[in-house]
Amino acid sequence: MADTRLAFCFIGFGEAGQAMASGLRETGVERITAWDILFPQREGAELVRAGEGIGVRCAASAADAVRGADIVVSAVTAASSVEAAKSVKAHLAGRPFLLDINSVSPGRKQETADLIGASARYIDVAVIAPIHPARHQTPMLLAGPDAATLLSPLSALGMRVSVAGAEVGAASAIKMVRSVIIKGVEALTLECFLAAARAGVVDQVAASLKNNYPGLEWSKIIPYNLERMARHGERRAAEMEEVAETLRELGVEPLMSNATVKRQREMGEIGGQASVRAVLKKDGAAILNAISAAARDRH
Repeated sequence: MADTRLAFCFIGFGEAGQAMASGLRETGVERITAWDILFPQREGAELVRAGEGIGVRCAASAADAVRGADIVVSAVTAASSVEAAKSVKAHLAGRPFLLDINSVSPGRKQETADLIGASARYIDVAVIAPIHPARHQTPMLLAGPDAATLLSPLSALGMRVSVAGAEVGAASAIKMVRSVIIKGVEALTLECFLAAARAGVVDQVAASLKNNYPGLEWSKIIPYNLERMARHGERRAAEMEEVAETLRELGVEPLMSNATVKRQREMGEIGGQASVRAVLKKDGAAILNAISAAARDRH
C-alpha cells in the first residue's frame, strides 16, 4: 500500500519538479513543499502560481522547505546541483532521502554525495525519458548504498524506478552516456534538415533515410527533435557539457558531444524568438522555415 503520508520537498521547481509534484499529489501525497531561488523574484511568480495550483506549499527558503521532509528531490539546473546541496545540508534532520535527479556527471554526483555526508541518504537518480506525460511515473534509475531501500516506497506511489547499482554514479553514468546519442541525434537532425530545407530536398532526404532506418518515421522525428531543442536547448546544452565531462572522466575525448553543446545552445537561443515559438506545434516544414529564417538573421 502506498504511504501517502511521506513528506516530499522539491528544491528547484521548474518543469521536472512541477511534473513530479503534480503526479504525486494526484496519487494522494498531501505533504509537498517546494523552494526555488526564483520564488522571491518577479520571474518566480509563475512558479509560485503553479505550485499553488498543484497544491504544493511554496516555502520561504531552502531551510523552510526541507523542514520535516522524508524525501528531498533536487531538481535544479545542472550547473547548480552542488550549490543546491550546500543550501540544504545544514537544515536536514532525521537523515531524509535526498534524490539528486540533476543531469550531471558521475563525478559531480559523487562530489555531492560526499558533501551531504551523513546528513541525508543520498540517491543518484537518472531520469531516462521525457518528464511529460508520465510525470512522477517517468522511468528512473536509482543508485547508491540506500537505493534499494527506497525502491518499495516509491514503487508503491506509482513511480517506475529500478536500481542501477549500489555505488553513487552508476545511474548518472547510464544517463550521461545515453545522452551522447539522444541529444546528439537531435543536433544532427537540426543540421541535416536545416540544410535540406535550404536546398529544397527535405522530403527526398527523409525518404532516403528510410532505406537505412526503415523503422523511423522522419515526418514525426523532425518536428519532435526540433521542438525539444527550441524549448530546452539551453538546458540541454548544459547537460551535454556534463556529458562531455563524463566522457573525459572515462578517458574518451568528447569531440561529438562538444559539437552537440554548440548546436543545442544555438537552438535554445533561436527557440526563444517569437517567430519560432509561434510554430513549434506545427509541422516540420513550418518549424524548419522559421528556424532557417531566424538562423539567417543571426549571421
